[in-house]
Amino acid sequence: MKNYSRQREEIIKTVQESYDHPTAEEIYLSVKTKDPDVSRSTVYRNLGVLVENNLINKISMLVGPDRYDAVREKHNHAICTKCGKVFDFKYDFEYEKLKKMILKQTGVEISEKGIALEGICNSCKKLKN
Repeated sequence: MKNYSRQREEIIKTVQESYDHPTAEEIYLSVKTKDPDVSRSTVYRNLGVLVENNLINKISMLVGPDRYDAVREKHNHAICTKCGKVFDFKYDFEYEKLKKMILKQTGVEISEKGIALEGICNSCKKLKN
């Protein structure tokens, strides 16, 4: 990545310090507290550049806004279907075997690096009771 940007550095730092997989809007609001002059479009554009350059990961959500993750080591995600929070977990799935089985059953060639599972987090379970 060519051009250094103070705002880009602040965006990376914000994602790296967030363990809750923030949305672009949450990142923007956090960066704005440190740099009141930053624009929403600057944050959104830089998130795209950072993802494109493999400095952060974008987690595409089926429902709700995409989220961002700075963890570079291989891991998976558990997604709460109630609040949308994303949690990291490590489990050594046999990815190649799984990809072959999915291809054979569906004809879909899997390209994702991790697994995302859905459920209800402890906080949401407590609210339910």
